[in-house]
Amino acid sequence: MTRLPQIALLSDGRRLHLQDGPIDLIVEARGHADEVRAAYEAAAGRFTGLLDELCSELPELRRAALPAACSLEGTVARRMYAAVTPYAWDRFITPMAAVAGSVAEEILGAMIHVATLDQAYVNNGGDIALHLDEGEHFSVGLMDRPDRDGVMRTMRVYSTDPVRGIATSGRHGRSFSFGIADAVTVLAATASQADAAATIIANAVDLPGHPAIIRKPANALQPDSDLGPRPVTREVGELSQTEIAAALEFGAECARQLFDRGLIEGAVLQLCGDMLVIGPKDIERQKSRPLVLENAIHG
Repeated sequence: MTRLPQIALLSDGRRLHLQDGPIDLIVEARGHADEVRAAYEAAAGRFTGLLDELCSELPELRRAALPAACSLEGTVARRMYAAVTPYAWDRFITPMAAVAGSVAEEILGAMIHVATLDQAYVNNGGDIALHLDEGEHFSVGLMDRPDRDGVMRTMRVYSTDPVRGIATSGRHGRSFSFGIADAVTVLAATASQADAAATIIANAVDLPGHPAIIRKPANALQPDSDLGPRPVTREVGELSQTEIAAALEFGAECARQLFDRGLIEGAVLQLCGDMLVIGPKDIERQKSRPLVLENAIHG
């Protein structure tokens, strides 16, 4: 390793900032002061050198995942591979689709391994790994786009919920997208699973061949992109309300399938001011298999 990561408490004295190259984490833990201190020391220790671990296997991480054929060695790299494997049977996806969530999950794991905490999260650019002790809850802000600060609404995750990972993907995010979604936020059992699923669902929100959608080869925009020459969305022109609804429905159908397979716990899809929510109905009233809840909100 030729450099040291930046590690420091933020000005509020509560949150820890970890930054190394493209990895930029905000970490917060709550509990006894000694436990929080131990958790932050563990986070800093595990973070140091993590980027180098990933870079050492980067060529393999940028290749299409092949089910049951993982040759990766690093813990985080193998977690990335496992998160995308459920989708590799019938579509192109690389382990890089789960990198942010997998890194967040690794740092959180190091923290709770050494400390007893009431609550903790690791936020990697909007992909969040979450720890909740009994009776705790965590509020999540939903953005209309990953590159903006405005919160449209909030939702709560309780300790009794199966959700411990939250991720957002879309054409405005840090990574390229095959689809046109402004944002897709996914709730899942782990951050790595949420990250991979958000990528898949955001890709599915699309109108293939529409003349108002401008696409360019990924490697023309970023020569070392893991997506190679595959066309990614760059601009979306004016769409009719019917077209917006159709694109969201493509994504919603994908989300329903992932929900039914147990790969996600819920999803919020957003496009051009419209929102669609996919998730379980009230289980107490639905004694059979949880059904899909869909609410359309027009902006």
